[in-house]
Amino acid sequence: MTMTSLERILTTISHTEPDRVPLILNPTMHPARDMGISLKKYFTSSELVAQGLISIHEKFGTDAYIGFHYTPVEYEAFGGDVIFRDDGPPNSGRPIIREGKDIDSLTAPVVKETDCLQMVLDMIKTLKKDSPDDAPIFGVAISPLSLPVMQMGFENYIKLIYSDETRFNQLIEVNKQFFLDWATAQMDAGANGIIYYDPVSSPTIIPPELYRKTGLLIAKELIPKVPGPVVTGFASARTLAILDNVISTGTAGVAVWGGENENLSEIKQKCAGKVTVIGNLNGIEMRHWSREKAFSVVKKVISDAAPGGGFILSDNHGEIPLQVPDEVLYAIRDATYEYGRYPISV
Repeated sequence: MTMTSLERILTTISHTEPDRVPLILNPTMHPARDMGISLKKYFTSSELVAQGLISIHEKFGTDAYIGFHYTPVEYEAFGGDVIFRDDGPPNSGRPIIREGKDIDSLTAPVVKETDCLQMVLDMIKTLKKDSPDDAPIFGVAISPLSLPVMQMGFENYIKLIYSDETRFNQLIEVNKQFFLDWATAQMDAGANGIIYYDPVSSPTIIPPELYRKTGLLIAKELIPKVPGPVVTGFASARTLAILDNVISTGTAGVAVWGGENENLSEIKQKCAGKVTVIGNLNGIEMRHWSREKAFSVVKKVISDAAPGGGFILSDNHGEIPLQVPDEVLYAIRDATYEYGRYPISV
């Protein structure tokens, strides 16, 4: 029996086998190219982004909508400038925290009074109303530990972590309040779950022992308070050394990159029956894949992680570059349909 997207996702996260491996692809910028408009015009319209997400769903057979405009929208809510470009995702501008004393007066933006956040909520409401089927919608919220990279710049933030515990804690408390308000607002708008983006917690960025004193405690406090399921993403950074800790936060899934430095089979073994594994296609390498290469990679990833359920096929970062051709995304879809039927036989 063929399942709907919602049935497929729910069966997967319950760690049993659905009809086939769920597929989530997030080529955030491709719809603007298809519409023949600038990325700025596209990303600053709730109607256009909702329309674009529906087009991605229909073209590439994805099983969920990622209700997302651009990463710096939360930094923009705090008063930051967003830099739009023609060939890549928007970036955050100059840090809003330039001196330590700026943290002393920092307050969390009020969601209902902040235009850029309302834009995202309007998009989720439109998507909920206009989407043609029951595919779940995931909102996105950046973790309180990771948001300061945009608020004050990477180098200054790392210095703060190690040199000023008082102001670090002040900053985290403001961001914790904002995270809960923002995640709750997205759920109220119609999201079915929240993606908790926390790349700073990865061993790629900070040592595991520091994560256990900071990011782990924050996640264990906040994730259970979100009024819906949460999956944790690390934006293609490493996870294996902290995976047992991540599982203990109450997250329902973890987006991983079992690539050059980590083994996807080992990640799946650690997560089996506990949290759903999401990954593991390299979005950067996709730019140069042939159809045959896409089939080969999808087959290997499904073989490594799909048996037994608890696995969603996706990219390794959460955002596929604009330079990835549609033909590659069609090939990923077709390979998933060919190799991802349960019981897995590849």
